[in-house]
Amino acid sequence: MILRIKPIGAALLITGLMALSAGCDSQDGPAEQAGKSIDQATQKAGEKIEEAGDSIQDATN
Repeated sequence: MILRIKPIGAALLITGLMALSAGCDSQDGPAEQAGKSIDQATQKAGEKIEEAGDSIQDATN
């Protein structure tokens, strides 16, 4: 049960970050570009965490 909380939490975090970034203007200054890079890295990390959680879940079954 604990294994499912981490991927779900990561997915919720990523969704929240994406919702926050959707409200921003489309100006691409240095801070905006850095924010986009952070968002992409966070999303990729969340996907990897979710995949790891799924693999662990499958292995326990």
